[in-house]
Amino acid sequence: MNFTTDDAEKLLKIIKARRDVRGNRFISQPIEDEKLQMILEAGISAPSVGYSQPWKFIVITDANTKNELAQNFEQENDKAKEIFQTKELYKNLKLEGIKEAPINIAVLYEPKDDEVLGMTSMKKMGEYSVVCAVQNMWLMARALNIGIGWVSILDEKKVLKSLHAKRDTQLIAYLCVGYVDKFYEESELKTLGWEREKFLEECVVYQDSSTKG
Repeated sequence: MNFTTDDAEKLLKIIKARRDVRGNRFISQPIEDEKLQMILEAGISAPSVGYSQPWKFIVITDANTKNELAQNFEQENDKAKEIFQTKELYKNLKLEGIKEAPINIAVLYEPKDDEVLGMTSMKKMGEYSVVCAVQNMWLMARALNIGIGWVSILDEKKVLKSLHAKRDTQLIAYLCVGYVDKFYEESELKTLGWEREKFLEECVVYQDSSTKG
């Protein structure tokens, strides 16, 4: 299968238009089953170390479970407010959409009992594989004009207990998924001045024979 330059440019446009969506942007419009399926298909199409495919996706629509996880967030966010108490901006940020989003998806890492090809030296490669699945889902959702917000201010052990996850499972991402009233033109945190955007030349180093001593 060959792709065109137009395809590549469209993909880059989708990548640059991806946003981390907060709860104040989600609307109640339900996600069509076929579009949810496409997002999940994108996830399982990610590369994985040793073809281990170590991911598990828990799709959550139950209001009681959402409420329990939202309380988890509130408890952890209170701790974070103490850490960022010198930044007045933090207390006004809406950092999740657990109850507002029609669907939540917990993305888990399920390690294998046997040794995995490619993980004998770098043990974290299994978890990194699951992160690749998350990025795939995020981009597919954006291509479908569906928003995703990644919530990381959570007590992982309590989340896994709430979801009755298998022993030794790890929580890699907790995603809030739904249609939105709008996508920001740029990252919200960039617009608010939380961090400065890095430029390409700051992030790339070219090493060739002339740079080796």
